[in-house]
Amino acid sequence: MISQPADSHPCYRGRLAPSPTGYLHLGHARTFWTAQQRAETAGGTLILRNEDLDFARCKPEFVATMLEDLRWFGFQWREGPDCGGPNGPYHQSERRAFYQSAFEKLRDANFLYPCTCSRKDIQSAVTAPHAADDELIYPGTCRSNSALRTSHSALSWRFRVPDGETISFIDANLGPQQFVAGKDFGDFVIWRHDGIPSYQLAVTVDDAAMQITEVVRGADLLVSTARQLLLYNALGLTPPAFYHCHLMKDKTGLRLAKRHDALSLRTLRAQGSSPDNLRHRWA
Repeated sequence: MISQPADSHPCYRGRLAPSPTGYLHLGHARTFWTAQQRAETAGGTLILRNEDLDFARCKPEFVATMLEDLRWFGFQWREGPDCGGPNGPYHQSERRAFYQSAFEKLRDANFLYPCTCSRKDIQSAVTAPHAADDELIYPGTCRSNSALRTSHSALSWRFRVPDGETISFIDANLGPQQFVAGKDFGDFVIWRHDGIPSYQLAVTVDDAAMQITEVVRGADLLVSTARQLLLYNALGLTPPAFYHCHLMKDKTGLRLAKRHDALSLRTLRAQGSSPDNLRHRWA
């Protein structure tokens, strides 16, 4: 499977897609700023989507601070949870019907199979290495277990990847990329055992429904792009173009995460930093 960059669109549509599981940090701001600049350069539209599907980790207070921090930094969007738009709702927690429909389409077309394996089960499998993005590669334990029934209390659903198939795409920033299904990544979860749609399914469905023409995000999601291209194909959807940004790292060389409170936008703002100075720093 090969994905080429999308042709020039009469209306560029980009998106910001933060998850309210903590405070946004400087790495988020740099990637989001790239997304905003690319939308502005193309004379297009920027959409804000609140990716709040993980109910256990997403907190309402982080939604409010997320919006405040984004506005303080200078982000401007035309569609979003605070201003509406023709492609809403813009909270993922309100879009379950979209995910349910896509899930049923994949299941009925035999792209999915039920799975009872826990993360501990996968970790203990000798043949379960890590994917390029450090996700455990599923060893296929439940792939051919036709005895499983959907009434199982701890049942998830996995997408059966085409083993040996090369998934290729041209990244607008990092150039040609390719990953081999079954080697660089394995069968991945589409619907979790707790009834929550997976990240891979939700962003694919939402980017298509919101007519996103280019996805700008961090380079840690390159392998996720390969997974999502398989979903676009299985659902009969046209994928967007992709632009993966280099990750911002701390002094020890680790990529920034929400645990880096010293570099959160909220902390930097409280210390008197200005958005212009922060952008000058990373430039």
